[in-house]
Amino acid sequence: MSRSVRTRPEGSGQALSEAYDTALLDLDGVVYAGGEAIDHAVPSLAAARDGGMRLAYVTNNALRTPDAVAAHLTELGIPAEAGDVITSAQAVARLIADQVPQGSRVLVVGGEGLRVALRERGLVPVESADDDPAAVVQGYGGPELPWGRFAEASYAVARGVPWFASNTDLTIPSGRGIAPGNGAAVEVVRIATGAEPQVAGKPLPPMHRETILRTGAERPLVVGDRLDTDIEGAFNGGVDSLLVLTGVTDGAQMLAAPPHHRPTYVDADLRGLLTGQPEVVEEGGAFRCGGWTAGAGAGRLELDGDGAPLDGLRALCAAAWTAAGEEACGLDAEKALARLGL
Repeated sequence: MSRSVRTRPEGSGQALSEAYDTALLDLDGVVYAGGEAIDHAVPSLAAARDGGMRLAYVTNNALRTPDAVAAHLTELGIPAEAGDVITSAQAVARLIADQVPQGSRVLVVGGEGLRVALRERGLVPVESADDDPAAVVQGYGGPELPWGRFAEASYAVARGVPWFASNTDLTIPSGRGIAPGNGAAVEVVRIATGAEPQVAGKPLPPMHRETILRTGAERPLVVGDRLDTDIEGAFNGGVDSLLVLTGVTDGAQMLAAPPHHRPTYVDADLRGLLTGQPEVVEEGGAFRCGGWTAGAGAGRLELDGDGAPLDGLRALCAAAWTAAGEEACGLDAEKALARLGL
């Protein structure tokens, strides 16, 4: 595990569930979307768990309590307990508790997950800027969160009350598509006040600290669908990562990823936990994976061969990530990705 510049996805001769002791799994876009299990998630997680891998569910979504998340997972056929769930609400509650006295009032803009996490740290959730809060905390409150909650936060923050956010994900996957996330709500208060919150969630260190404290993982593997939270968080924590293509990240975003957004491994879905990962080999300035060979030149990515589309994507990533400077982000990859159906 390292933070050196990654120029290609790595290979693994072992199944990832054997090479790592704990999977730190994102939920939305990885395990489920819109409340329904993603294809292959339930049997893949069962097989990984039965093989001895610990499963921990790490989410930036601060709306639900760990008990509620565990109950939902169990209903989907993924047995889980509250202790298996780590949320950005827990991470931000610890961050606040480190800075204000126990028993302090905290103005909450969000859902029950935040309130439970604050009480766990000996803090008192309140609803109004007039309740003399020592801090303001903002987390995803769901689509029914009243607009007036943002006003309460703005009043307190404008008076100089310290402001915290569970996370700043601009979007969140749903069963109907991509919806505004907590980051969009944070922007409302930022625009009204000109202030900046302290943020706990992925990809920032407080979330990684919370996860390691609660899981005790020694060889963790971060599994996620977002480059800017899951994969960057793994990079910041110096741990390996698996990107699954069941959420918000597509092939074009993968190819344009800057160094801190490049996953160690990439696979279609959670079945990737149960297999090794094919090696990407450099040959004369080009890159081969499976039946595909990829290279970069004349402002575009070139792909030749045939085989599994994911092997082609892995080879293309190596070609794009190796391209010098900002050229990688400007490479025309549309034709190559279309050939892979990505």
